[in-house]
Amino acid sequence: MRALTYQGKRDVRVETVPDPRIQDPTDIIVSITSTGICGSDLHLYEVLGPYLDPGDILGHEPMGVVEEVGAEVTAVAPGDRVVIPFNVSCGHCHMCGHGLHSQCETTQVRAYGTGASLFGYTKLYGQVPGGQAEYLRVPFGNDLPIKVPHGPADDRFVFLSDVLPTAWQAVEYADIPPGGSVTVLGLGPIGAMAARVALHRGAGLVIGVDRVPERLDRVSAYGATCLDLRRHDDDLGDVVRDLTDGRGTDAVIDAVGMEAHGSSVAQAAHAAVGLLPDAVGRRVMDKAGIDRLAAVHTAIDLVRRGGTISISGVYGGSADPLPLLTLFDKQIQLRMRQANVKRWVDDLLPLLVDGDPLGVDSFATHHLPLEEGPQAYETFQKKADGMIKTLLIP
Repeated sequence: MRALTYQGKRDVRVETVPDPRIQDPTDIIVSITSTGICGSDLHLYEVLGPYLDPGDILGHEPMGVVEEVGAEVTAVAPGDRVVIPFNVSCGHCHMCGHGLHSQCETTQVRAYGTGASLFGYTKLYGQVPGGQAEYLRVPFGNDLPIKVPHGPADDRFVFLSDVLPTAWQAVEYADIPPGGSVTVLGLGPIGAMAARVALHRGAGLVIGVDRVPERLDRVSAYGATCLDLRRHDDDLGDVVRDLTDGRGTDAVIDAVGMEAHGSSVAQAAHAAVGLLPDAVGRRVMDKAGIDRLAAVHTAIDLVRRGGTISISGVYGGSADPLPLLTLFDKQIQLRMRQANVKRWVDDLLPLLVDGDPLGVDSFATHHLPLEEGPQAYETFQKKADGMIKTLLIP
């Protein structure tokens, strides 16, 4: 089969690799029909190379049609249409039973002390082959796949793999009071969808912050108040407080993560780690990793006293300094996590089957053949060509 593989920093290629096969009686094989490129994939493209091997198959936002099932699979059958969550979760352990599928005890990567395995996402999360490929082996075939109806285009359902549950959980964790306010930092796919979800769920004021014109225009069109960071880099806090009776918003969602503009020291550290041999680079990141925390510091400034910060952007450092005095003084609740995809399916699937209130049908900005994946990564990394969300078609 053809698959998009990691080969080195800023070097991904579509290659011919062996087809996946049934290994356990509860496995299924899915023929992929659409597969997204996520902002988190850019962390692999840029920073997390020490945890990857050349040839690793990337991608964690796939959907398709069941091609083959193991002997013990009864929940789906060949021909069924399914979305695959990015968490590799068993569905029946203690953590899954509490709706914490991203902490699945069956697939936790104990060698690194991390949570559930993820499709297409480094040794830190199990080094499971990903979904930017023609076929994907999916374990836990009776519990993991999300069965969806035939009919609507893939765009209607594919975002159940990551974007929709990640954005939904970001809003849930933000704990926005009815009619309340929230600032969303970063209007890429997750931030843009989080703004839509917050408005859908009754927020009275949604403020979106970014520096890319196409992203600002896109979220503005959905009813958010958008602020261009190129104009408000020095007075963003004052502007947000002016919009909220001097307090700041009830909540802030950080959908930026370690791609944030900010600390030149941390940016240089990321670049330096990428130049080290993999074994050395892993030790540096494990023990002394520093992220660019501009977005976190901005969130702390913008949130009102007693408010909530919900972090959905990915951070990777292990030595990140936080202003604990300010967090304590402002009585800020801080919540963060990988999304627990299966936890939110019952909330989200009716919104997709009965209509399209979140605008998923037009959410992708680009649909490209899998073979154009390497160019798409480069374009997405450069924020060029208006690219905000890309679906690859194997």
